[in-house]
Amino acid sequence: MIKFPVKPVVKWAGGKTKILNQLSKYFPREYFNYHEPFMGGGAVFFYLFEEIRNKNAKAYLSDSIEEIINLYRVIRDDVERLITISKKHIYDQKYYYNIRSQDTAELDDIQRASRTLYLNKTCFNGLYRVNSKGQFNVSFGDYTDPVIVNEEALRNASRTFQQAELYAGDFEIVMKNARAGDFVYFDPPYVPLSPTSNFTGYTSGAFGFADHRRLREVFSALQERGCYVMLSNSNTEFVRDLYRGCNIKTINAIRAINSDASKRGSIKELVVLSYPDHKCQFGHPHLQFNLRSGGIKSCL
Repeated sequence: MIKFPVKPVVKWAGGKTKILNQLSKYFPREYFNYHEPFMGGGAVFFYLFEEIRNKNAKAYLSDSIEEIINLYRVIRDDVERLITISKKHIYDQKYYYNIRSQDTAELDDIQRASRTLYLNKTCFNGLYRVNSKGQFNVSFGDYTDPVIVNEEALRNASRTFQQAELYAGDFEIVMKNARAGDFVYFDPPYVPLSPTSNFTGYTSGAFGFADHRRLREVFSALQERGCYVMLSNSNTEFVRDLYRGCNIKTINAIRAINSDASKRGSIKELVVLSYPDHKCQFGHPHLQFNLRSGGIKSCL
C-alpha cells in the first residue's frame, strides 16, 4: 500500500499538531471506526489516517463550522478545481478585506471553499471567529509570502477524505454513527482559564458551560455504548469536577494566543479518558483510579 504524508491543510488556533506525541500514547490500542465531532484542523485524524486505512475502517468527521466542512468536502470531491481557483488569490490587505466581505450565499461550494482556504492562510493567527450575524471578522495577518495553496498537501488530504463521512452540525451527531468499540475524540472549545482568555466564540453562538455539561452527558452515553472516548480541555476546576471519576491525564501544551504576552508558552491541559491505562497505546495497568459516587455515571 502506497504511503503518503498527510497533515492539516488549514491553520487552527488550538490545533493538536505540536502535542500529538503526548496525545498519541493515550489513544486506545484497538478500535473500529473513528469519530471526531470537533474537526477543526483535523490534526488527530490526519495522524491516525494510515491506521484507519489499514483497518479498512471509516472516519466520521464533523464540525459546527459549515464553511470548514464545505472546504473539506470540496477537497475530497473536487480538489483540482479548488487548486486552480485558489491559485488566483493574492496576498494583499485590500484584496483580503474584499474577499472577507463576500456574501457566501452568492458563491457556489467551490468558491466558498477557496474563500475559506484563502482567509485561513492570510488572516491573523489562523483564527476562526464570526460576529453576531455569522460573518467572518478576523483581521488581516502580517506574514512574509504565506503559502496559500499547498498542492501536495491538498491532494494528500483529498485521498484521506475518501475514507471519511463529513458532517456540519452539533457534536451530538456523533450519537448517530458511533458503535461499541469505536474511538471518539472530543476537542471542544476550551473552558476559559480566565474571563480574558475566552476564545469560545468560533460560531455566532458561543460554546458555554451548559454546552460542556451537555457534552459530558454525550461522553457518558458513548461510554455506556462501549466506545473508547477521549476528550481534551483546559486544566480548570470546572473540567476536573465535571469529569471526576474518569481517567484524567495532564499534558504540556503550547499556548500561542493570549492578550497577555507573558502568559504565552507552555501550559497544562487535561486529557480525559473513558477507559483505563491498559487500554491505551502505552498502558500502565498497575495505576489505581478514584471512582465518583453519585451524579453522572463514573468513567471507570
